[in-house]
Amino acid sequence: MRGAQTQRLYTEEHGDGEPLLLVEGLGQSMWAWRDQISVFARHYRTIAFDTRGTGRSVVPAEPYGIDELAQDAAEILDGRTADVVGLSMGGYVALTLALSRPDLVRSLVLIGTGAGGPDRVPRPQDVRDAYAAAIGLPFDEYGRKMMPLTFSSGWTERNPERFEEILAARGEHPTPDVTLDAHLEACYGFYARGCQVELIGVPALVVHGDADVIVPVENGRALAARLPNARYVELQGRGHNVQLEDPETVNRLVLDFLRESFAFASA
Repeated sequence: MRGAQTQRLYTEEHGDGEPLLLVEGLGQSMWAWRDQISVFARHYRTIAFDTRGTGRSVVPAEPYGIDELAQDAAEILDGRTADVVGLSMGGYVALTLALSRPDLVRSLVLIGTGAGGPDRVPRPQDVRDAYAAAIGLPFDEYGRKMMPLTFSSGWTERNPERFEEILAARGEHPTPDVTLDAHLEACYGFYARGCQVELIGVPALVVHGDADVIVPVENGRALAARLPNARYVELQGRGHNVQLEDPETVNRLVLDFLRESFAFASA
């Protein structure tokens, strides 16, 4: 493993081979990929980092949006062309990177995400109300109360030990409220303008849980329909953080897709 603290971003690189960049969701640091990094590193040079303002990365004072987060990803790649896996807000970053720096993106895996714009389907009102009511709660209490919404209904009750492990990983380097606010504003900006995904021609895998109440599944379906070269997989009974809820399936889907894309490109 190679870990590095650049001026702003904490990054780790594991394994050898072609670069594979992982970009997590709103308020998350690389703990979100705790079940992916070691698996992917058996086959790829797996690059994970703490998103701006999270984990061991610097909490910036200046405002920023998805464009700036995509610039962070480009900075980490440093000229390398990579397969890019984006989860939720990380999907917005990955799509933006593919448009702004197509030279850096060989393929996309887009998990629990969408393209924004006026046709975006927002999360259900009761979920929005629950998040609004939780504003101001202490970090640990907030996570214990709200994280269950990022999984399918009843998953945390059926998997209590696993849920505690995830909460512990989340709490190792707590994300400050100022970062959560900044990430929310970045997402709102992305939602408002949308993304011209029809211009992205690289192979893409879109994965979405049909029980996702954070980014409803209609957004994943629409994203896959708009991308020119996409494969869509909908996981029954899975929620938003599907890479944590069902890591074996997600890991298999990603690795199979990357192998197939490489074989096609080499043919």
